[in-house]
Amino acid sequence: MMRSLYSGVAGLKTHQTRMDVIGNNIANVNTTAYKSSSMTFSELMSQTTQKASGANATTGVGGTNAKQIGLGVKAGAINTAITTQGSAQSTGNPFDIMITGDNFFVVSNGSENFFTRDGSFYVDGAGNLAMTSTGYNVMGWGVDKTTGNIKQDTVTALRIMSTANMTYPPEATTQANISGILDENDKDVTSANGKTVNLNFFDARGYSYTAKFTFKQSGEPNTNVYSMELTKLLDSTGAEIDISALDFGNRTQQKMETKVTLNTDAYKWDGTMLKTKDGTKDIADLTKIFNADGSLIDTSNNATAAKEQQEALDAIAAAYGYEGSTNEFLNLYITSPTDTTQQLTMQQLLGNMRSGTGDQLLPADGSAITMEGRYFEGTTVVFNKDTAKLESVGGSTTNLGINAAFSQLGGNFSDITIDLSECTNYDNKGTSTIGATSGDGRRLGDMIGVSIQKDGMIYASYDNGMTKLLGQIATAAFANASGLEKEGDNLYSATLNSGEFDGIGVDITAGGGYMSTGQLEMSNVDLSSEFTEMITTQRGFQANSRIITVSDTLLEELTNLKR
Repeated sequence: MMRSLYSGVAGLKTHQTRMDVIGNNIANVNTTAYKSSSMTFSELMSQTTQKASGANATTGVGGTNAKQIGLGVKAGAINTAITTQGSAQSTGNPFDIMITGDNFFVVSNGSENFFTRDGSFYVDGAGNLAMTSTGYNVMGWGVDKTTGNIKQDTVTALRIMSTANMTYPPEATTQANISGILDENDKDVTSANGKTVNLNFFDARGYSYTAKFTFKQSGEPNTNVYSMELTKLLDSTGAEIDISALDFGNRTQQKMETKVTLNTDAYKWDGTMLKTKDGTKDIADLTKIFNADGSLIDTSNNATAAKEQQEALDAIAAAYGYEGSTNEFLNLYITSPTDTTQQLTMQQLLGNMRSGTGDQLLPADGSAITMEGRYFEGTTVVFNKDTAKLESVGGSTTNLGINAAFSQLGGNFSDITIDLSECTNYDNKGTSTIGATSGDGRRLGDMIGVSIQKDGMIYASYDNGMTKLLGQIATAAFANASGLEKEGDNLYSATLNSGEFDGIGVDITAGGGYMSTGQLEMSNVDLSSEFTEMITTQRGFQANSRIITVSDTLLEELTNLKR
């Protein structure tokens, strides 16, 4: 009699536990990525009043089964439907991500990794991708600076809004195309002004320029002989840049097959061009000469005495042209010394011997420096032009201080190769379609958006048309995902029965899964199933309560026997 009472109590408790599970499921019907739970029942224990016996062949008596009385019920297991996919909910937020598949996001509080299916993320004040509910950092892999590819090693916080990622560096234009039809009956081509084609390009700092080329018919009619001339060069403000130093050699050829080389490695001393990069010059005819590499050439005689001399050393855009062989490319070299510190070698002449060389750096920002040297005064200097050395010197010497400044013009340009192979000379009813496009080059780009691909790759887009890989969201996979332990806030932790996380993670596509942006995974709770379970749980609870009331009635009858 007492056993039935305790069995009824155990039944009440167990059904109450089941009701708790059902209630929690219904409460989380709208929780992002919530996984419903279900409970199974199992016997608590049984009291054996008689053990089983086997058949007796001698007596011919058969065996008997054991006599056992159950002592109640208990919760056998509480299972989580963790691999059941929830429905998708559209949010429009690019940082809301839904996982399709059995994987989990990896998030960290700085000391411990957790796992979640809740992809409601945002970018925090430090630029890290983080969970909206907890602020935990989303973990992933960074980009290898050498290869530009994802480096899948130990997961780290994904800092996608760093200072380095907010802009995309500019690039100088190195390649351009001039293509289209040049109709000999086009009035612009046959006019004195010619037809103008604009080529837009960029320097290494991202400043834009416009080169205006003019095409004219230079030969007899119907000979398809044209000239191509650079008439103007404008900066980004529309101001005209002086191009008088540029010379194309007045070359003309059919189909504009022109090859022109512009060399700019030259130096100027106090406004006078001394020596270009190419060619040679007899050293005996020169004074104060610097090679294009910055080294000093020994001066000749006939120097003028001076105790202090101030000169300015400037890089200039010296240029000259030459006629090359027939070619369909125009190499437009707009080069100049790079915007870095140049090296100048001073040779100090002491007495009638050379004491060696010393290095003096000229800052590229144009600031002045002082170079100490010796100047021979009141004497005749004998100079050997064949050996380029000082033979003898007499008289006294005076310290010579030279205040030199180095400045550069256009040091951010790169060579531009113009492809003319797609120019044609067809009859187009007097209309020319020739035009110019730059194949590369760009200005500085500002970040305008971030996108996340199906494989978790994170890309930034910039207003100069470029994109940049910022990182990849890592995921975790477990042999027994149902073995994960709930930690609250839609988080799970690994257990001995789930399998350990290796600290690296897996690419979500490795298991056939993918990520969807602008969506969140909804709860997988099925209300119809939960209400059905609730009804059966209620009836089970009522039935177990009847066990207690009936047992109580029986006990009451038993106590009434003494009457």
